[in-house]
Amino acid sequence: MSPADIVLLPLRTFHDVRGDLTTLEPDDGVVPFAIRRVYYIHHVPTGVTRGGHAHRALRQLMICLSGRLDVHLDDGRGRVSVTLSDPRVGLLLAPMTWREMNDFAPDTVCLVLASEPYDEADYIHDYPEFVREASRIE
Repeated sequence: MSPADIVLLPLRTFHDVRGDLTTLEPDDGVVPFAIRRVYYIHHVPTGVTRGGHAHRALRQLMICLSGRLDVHLDDGRGRVSVTLSDPRVGLLLAPMTWREMNDFAPDTVCLVLASEPYDEADYIHDYPEFVREASRIE
């Protein structure tokens, strides 16, 4: 994985003297999948790492609504990191991307839009297994 593989999507944001309003609509062409699940991560204790898994088929869009966090991505061949802190930008996560998240600021809220409902069978929790499966993908 290289920095060129990182997909940061600008979200439609309207600004005026009252502040910003960022929108996501089903057919706005921004989210490249139908949203089937929404969740958010918050109140992460200092020093905790989240993630530590990959998904075989699930696609996700991560948006840091407040605060900041570091996201470390790995495709089995290389690793890159990105800091999320702008609620006007989403990080697109493709299937077969190992992710770990850490260095959460105390006020961080991270929204995640997912292409499918929760399915434990889609998760890969073992990194060596992930590398084996990823090596079979061209």
